Amino acid sequence: MGETKDADVYDEELVDYEEEEDKAIDSVGAKVNGEAPKKGYVGIHSSGFRDFLLKPELLRAIVDSGFEHPSEVQHECIPQAILGMDVICQAKSGMGKTAVFVLSSLQQIDPVAGQVSALVLCHTRELAYQICHEFERFSTYLPDLKVAVFYGGVNIKLHKDLLKNECPHIVVGTPGRILALTRDKDLSLKNVRHFILDECDKMLESLDMRRDVQEIFKMTPHDKQVMMFSATLSKEIRPVCKKFMQDVMFHGQYYSILTSFS
Repeated sequence: MGETKDADVYDEELVDYEEEEDKAIDSVGAKVNGEAPKKGYVGIHSSGFRDFLLKPELLRAIVDSGFEHPSEVQHECIPQAILGMDVICQAKSGMGKTAVFVLSSLQQIDPVAGQVSALVLCHTRELAYQICHEFERFSTYLPDLKVAVFYGGVNIKLHKDLLKNECPHIVVGTPGRILALTRDKDLSLKNVRHFILDECDKMLESLDMRRDVQEIFKMTPHDKQVMMFSATLSKEIRPVCKKFMQDVMFHGQYYSILTSFS
């Protein structure tokens, strides 16, 4: 019964994309006619990453990567994410979702030796590797920060040795391997401050993988930031996402209006 009620609430609260598109067009027209423009997408690209007040080391890495202006998704999500708010972000592939959680995590983390501060889960080893590469790219000028990726198909002893000898501050991995490492007490999640699911629908739609994610989630502190990212979020999955969240802002595809789940 609770699930049905949750789904109804989501239907009411999530703004339809076509409706938002009309508002954006209207805001452009209003400006042309000399009226006060409505809040829309006009001028979003006039902002720069410096407006987010990121660490100089991050801004330097952003410039090195050739980025000049944040995308719509980054413009809307990063200001919330760097404040430690829980975020759900739905946007098409290629819109820059990965940079949202990579930059906001790196901005907030103050690395402590032997402590994992951020955990990123995703459904394939290929995606885990790509995310780890993004963390390495943007942390180029943060030499004290260590990132590691863990997934199945690699001898688990190698992962255990790495955790013992050179514990990373940011861990990226697939649920099965991360759960195995936590169950064996090789990976401690008691200091995790940022819990991130990328392509969350792919993990939460699979009941086996969802169980793994939930078990991992329970091993992390209650007081942490939760961020979820996906290209698609079905009505069935949205209530599941909500169960992981506290103060949630929903960032829909191309939305300039933030819709709260709470």
